[in-house]
Amino acid sequence: MFGRVTFYPTLVYNLFMEKVSSRRWFDRIDETVILGALPWRSITKQLIDEENVKGVVSLNENFELLFGVTTSREWNKLGVDFLQLNTPDIFHAPSQEKLKTGVEFIKRFDGSGNSVYVHCKAGRTRSATLVACYLIEKYEMTPKQAVDFIASKRHHILLRSKQWEAINKFYSDKNINLDAS
Repeated sequence: MFGRVTFYPTLVYNLFMEKVSSRRWFDRIDETVILGALPWRSITKQLIDEENVKGVVSLNENFELLFGVTTSREWNKLGVDFLQLNTPDIFHAPSQEKLKTGVEFIKRFDGSGNSVYVHCKAGRTRSATLVACYLIEKYEMTPKQAVDFIASKRHHILLRSKQWEAINKFYSDKNINLDAS
């Protein structure tokens, strides 16, 4: 409920910060992943034409995607695969199942020359958690290395204890699975 109440005030704050600070609406993390905020319809063409986006992962709840953002149907009409991993904002992290699903989705685009736009409301918490897990999987980074790498590209990410717990669990589960094979 807190996330619903704070959604619009914090969205306005994020729009303001993008205009008055060095924050960008999205940042390229590697050759495949772009981490960003809500994909407004006004930037859809740019994402497809300039960034070669062919996949989108949203970690938003349904109510966050109601106004002004490109819908899953619109993405699909434009030839872009869309995956929604519905995750509440602020005090939550994506589940391990959602993180694994998201990482597998992103990996489908590795080496293809295409990009995946991973977003939540501000591209700071939920989506940064998924991108950290992708980096752990792809580059065999530790959680700290992955988060530091993201922060070097998108300095305003904000991970709290729940997100760190999810990233650390993804990392430890990955290493347990490697040891078992």
